[in-house]
Amino acid sequence: MSGTQLAGRVAVVTGGASGIGLATARRFIAEGARVMIGDIEGDRAADVAAGLGDAAASRPCDVGVEGDVEALFEDAVDQFGGLHIAFANAGIGGFSPVVDVDVPSWMRVLEVNLLGPLLSIKHAARRMGHGASIILTSSLNAVQPAIGMSAYCCSKAGVAMLAQVAALELGPQGIRVNAIGPGLVRTGLTDGMWLIPQIVEDFDENAPLDTTTTADDVANLATFLASDESRSISGTLQLIDRAAHTKRYPDILTHLNQVGAATP
Repeated sequence: MSGTQLAGRVAVVTGGASGIGLATARRFIAEGARVMIGDIEGDRAADVAAGLGDAAASRPCDVGVEGDVEALFEDAVDQFGGLHIAFANAGIGGFSPVVDVDVPSWMRVLEVNLLGPLLSIKHAARRMGHGASIILTSSLNAVQPAIGMSAYCCSKAGVAMLAQVAALELGPQGIRVNAIGPGLVRTGLTDGMWLIPQIVEDFDENAPLDTTTTADDVANLATFLASDESRSISGTLQLIDRAAHTKRYPDILTHLNQVGAATP
């Protein structure tokens, strides 16, 4: 798929070396944008950018470190001459019952998933003008709790509210801010779920739409939110979850325990 929806625009994509970030970087470029890819895996990001050609560049970035984030956005402006789109997509997961939480691990999830988008908004908005778009990756878990996923759920719910606050503050400058809430999408972060077929089957059972959601589907939504076609949309959480939010989130802990009990 290619077009001109984003012709002449400059985008930054965090977590852009794999999964949803990579799919979105590719789609942005196909629509005419130039993209700065930030990723904690700097070598991988460099390889990805090289494969995407002159329209892409990269920089190592830990989104929980403000200096890294500021340098990423500054590099985008220096190399491509402006900034029109920011996709704060980098994220990590974590799994632990509340009573067993390891505090440093719990806080690292919030640092990447919530502080990271905040820092991206801060340093993107300072370099943006009227008509710019900031997109944050939230999750179905912003609205649907999951056993053992307190850090992830809290961080993603925070992202959804952050989009509203930032939209309120930046709207007078003509900058839109929205969050995307994917359901189950197969990426490096979720690959482990496919090792236990019962988990994926449970997700399918609890999604009214009989289809799948791919990284490219999320990239399509991000492209819409980055384009002028969504010029009146801001402060929203756009769920892309096969209507799974209308039912329940699978009990992953029970599935893990069942597998563990069956293992000799």
